[in-house]
Amino acid sequence: MIAKLTGRIEALEADRCIIDVNGVGYLVQASTRTLSALADGAMASVLIETQVREDAIQLFGFADPAERDWFRLLTTVQGVGARVALGILSALSPRDLIGAIQSGDRASLTRAPGVGPKLAVRLLTELRDKAGAMPVGVGFSAIVPPPVGGAADAVSALLNLGYRRPEAQAAVGKVLERLGEGAPVGQLIRESLQELAR
Repeated sequence: MIAKLTGRIEALEADRCIIDVNGVGYLVQASTRTLSALADGAMASVLIETQVREDAIQLFGFADPAERDWFRLLTTVQGVGARVALGILSALSPRDLIGAIQSGDRASLTRAPGVGPKLAVRLLTELRDKAGAMPVGVGFSAIVPPPVGGAADAVSALLNLGYRRPEAQAAVGKVLERLGEGAPVGQLIRESLQELAR
């Protein structure tokens, strides 16, 4: 199962993108919210939900863990497939979804493509008790910035240890978020190695 892809955005389309990971292009379906967080040609890290059917293996990408969790929950509702779930997540953010479900706002749900009045009622009924425990999202950015300064040195050290550039950049990026830009290179390398070990 594929859980995350880190690579260069090869192409962006209306409802999907191609992520080039070391020369292999993965076709990833995504909501407009996730696609708007990506930039053509930029490095990005996208959370993946893999669905295997008799006739296809499909990858669904998310820039935000909350959006992925909502996708999983939405697809448990009868009549909500992957495409409809992405449509709902394109129309409503996780925070808006929680508000719509808790207030019984059927009109907001029917704005999503593929959601009629009957399905909206089913969503409200089945998810009312679960919505309060769901994450609201944190405005996560999928773009992996190019390393500079100490970060560039840390990435270089990880490359010398045999790690691939996308995973090295992603690990150093996560550590930088925690420690801040002024972190010493040695500490960046140590904590990035711990990140990669997970």
